Amino acid sequence: MTSSPRKLRAIITGASSGIGKATALAFASQGINLALISRSLEALSSVAATAKTKGVEANIYQADLSNVATVKSTFEAIAAELGTIDILVNNAGMGYTNNLCDTSLSDWEKVLQLNLTSVFECIKGVLPTMRRQGQGTIINVASIAGSTPFPGWGAYSVSKAGLITLSKVLSAEERANGIRVMIISPGSVNTPIWDTETVQADFNRSAMLTPEIVAGSILHAALLPAGAVIEEMNIMPSAGAL
Repeated sequence: MTSSPRKLRAIITGASSGIGKATALAFASQGINLALISRSLEALSSVAATAKTKGVEANIYQADLSNVATVKSTFEAIAAELGTIDILVNNAGMGYTNNLCDTSLSDWEKVLQLNLTSVFECIKGVLPTMRRQGQGTIINVASIAGSTPFPGWGAYSVSKAGLITLSKVLSAEERANGIRVMIISPGSVNTPIWDTETVQADFNRSAMLTPEIVAGSILHAALLPAGAVIEEMNIMPSAGAL
């Protein structure tokens, strides 16, 4: 009698809403066990409950990734608890709009810490586990703003450009260890980021991508055979919103 294959296990940050939530549910629909991370425990609990109805494990972890000094140790503890990590989706981040000349140093640092430095620390927390396994997939959710200049989005664009370069360097360093690194760069996506205090923009949200469309692309990238990798994918709304 042959045993059934082991289910994949994925860590997803920013999993309580938007792209992270949609990715969690897309992964669950394909039988991938989940470790979900966000600041909102209540919202995470709801996502996990829905995921479990699809027959997967869904562990939740409350963490504020903007507190970058604690991120690596948090992820090391999660990795130790889980034992196996096949996929890491770094999705947590913040939007920010302001002209560069009007951006304060504290705002600049806040954006860079969450959108870039916290990802660096998340990766360092799980990389030893993936290296021991000899395999792993890291998917970083960047933005088209990382390669296209949008006035008024300077700090955000710089953070995403840094994330793209971080991903490319990490890919070159870790491919010999069996670790794939992928970049997903969406155009505008209709998520709660547009309702936050740090974003002042008036766009037609009905013309934007949905979180589910982006999640489907992330799922496709994650489930590629081990011998293939999507190094970078840009996903744009066909209606032309950003």
